[in-house]
Amino acid sequence: MTGESGSAQVYRILAELSVNGKPYAVLQSDAMRKEGEIEVFRVLTEDASEPKLESVDDDEEWEDVAEAYDDLQFGSEDRP
Repeated sequence: MTGESGSAQVYRILAELSVNGKPYAVLQSDAMRKEGEIEVFRVLTEDASEPKLESVDDDEEWEDVAEAYDDLQFGSEDRP
């Protein structure tokens, strides 16, 4: 994946999940792992082509997905 500086960055897929009927991927780079941070992307599947990732810019949507990811990791009865 290409970062903001235009250089390639390697991410590890931590989870693929569906929140409110939409598919998402939770990714993390080595640098992000050291800081305990994650990145949330919306998975777009257009036609029969390969899936594409789109950054989630909406804070509420990002929080919903991050919370669902935490629930997967730590367990919870509440799921969005």
